[in-house]
Amino acid sequence: MDCRSISSRFESGSQLWLSRTMAVNQMISMDIRTQKTFEALFALEDIRETLRQRLPNITGQEDERIIREGVSKVRTILDDLEAGTGTPQVRKIAGTIDIRSREETYINIQPIQAAGRLTPEARKALIAYGDGYSTCDACRKPFRLDKISNPPIAPFHEQLASFLNMDDARVVPGARRGFQAVASTLVDKGDTVIVSALAHYTEFLAVEEAGGIVREVPLNEQNLVTADATAEKIESVKQETGKLPVLVMMDHFDYQYANEHDVKGIAKVAHQYDIPFLYNGAYTVGVMPVDGKEIGADFVVGSGHKSMASPAPSGVLATTSEWAPRIFRTTQMVGDITQRKFGVKEVEMLGCTLMGSTLLGMMASFPAVKERVNRWEEELKRSNYFIDGLLSIEGSNVASEYPRKHTLSKVDTTHSFDNVAQHHKRRGFFLSDELSGRGIIGEFAGATRVWKLNTYGLSWEKVRYLTDTFQDIADKYELQVKRG
Repeated sequence: MDCRSISSRFESGSQLWLSRTMAVNQMISMDIRTQKTFEALFALEDIRETLRQRLPNITGQEDERIIREGVSKVRTILDDLEAGTGTPQVRKIAGTIDIRSREETYINIQPIQAAGRLTPEARKALIAYGDGYSTCDACRKPFRLDKISNPPIAPFHEQLASFLNMDDARVVPGARRGFQAVASTLVDKGDTVIVSALAHYTEFLAVEEAGGIVREVPLNEQNLVTADATAEKIESVKQETGKLPVLVMMDHFDYQYANEHDVKGIAKVAHQYDIPFLYNGAYTVGVMPVDGKEIGADFVVGSGHKSMASPAPSGVLATTSEWAPRIFRTTQMVGDITQRKFGVKEVEMLGCTLMGSTLLGMMASFPAVKERVNRWEEELKRSNYFIDGLLSIEGSNVASEYPRKHTLSKVDTTHSFDNVAQHHKRRGFFLSDELSGRGIIGEFAGATRVWKLNTYGLSWEKVRYLTDTFQDIADKYELQVKRG
């Protein structure tokens, strides 16, 4: 190689390094702007408190003074925000709680956080509806959450059912409460429920609480659950217990590998045995199109805070007209002294479920969620772009099925980054240090063998930066990278 080509490569590499360094420095310099944004929001909340404490539409002299001082403070903060100057004035909320600025300051690849990031509309809903029972301001007879029309909670329930192509839906405090509602309805003491060998622990707990027993469908060589394996498990349970399982509960994409399982085939098998099928869409409802009836689901469960850009805890339970009367049964109990009865209240929902800002945040994000599921294929392209870039680092592998069918992935860097960790003074934490220093967080701190990440919601610019960063770190520690 002649001197000119060496010089050209050096200049090209230097320019690339410089552009990336400038990008990182720009990101880090944004920290003060993030800080000032929070300070401005907090200062506005102080003004808001003054407005809350005054008499209706009457502002006294002292109130006016406090408001003027507050506005002046906000202007000063906004000046700093615009210029990117100033120093942090507020470091804690209520003296003990750190300001959470991960999403503003970093690229966050935390595996279960990605699709739960709130939309701007949801964050506004938190501000406006943060008071505990804010959803209940206009609650009238029949005094039930899904019947409230202002704010439009009743229409939202109808929209949720339509969104999933099911007949009836309720909001619940997380997917786990959806599992719980179905299990407590269908499962009696000693009954068997079929789950995946990759089932989430909350599925186990829901069955255990109802007094049932779980039986797991084994995985094949690709770590997938098949319809045939499910049928074999059902037959095994029938032989062992003398009766059929009462429920088949299966994840579309599991939480360990995010592999795609044959839920449609499994639902068909369950129905051949006349067993109801629960579709666990914790990693699908809200990120990709889900058609419950096309799948063959009797119950669809989704996670609001995991996949629907909603505050925690939130989720959805949807069902068909066949099962709705049982799952959403109303109380029949009568008080022995007062003769009180609350017949409109649904037993499995304990009357009402999501209240206040949790529900309103979920509702505020819903228009964006309905739209974004149509961009799932683009999300998969970005996911595979990153995985391909990671696999170009010699010794790196993907433990999940490949090409990826989800943005959540389990990767294996035992023979790449973990080789570095064996000789680094920071051990496995060296990778966390390198990533956070470049504005990336969310990987399992200290993990350099098998770990998970999620690219959902990242722009192409961020995905390319993410990919380049891993390759740059590999270059730094002399790991071979096959580019191009």
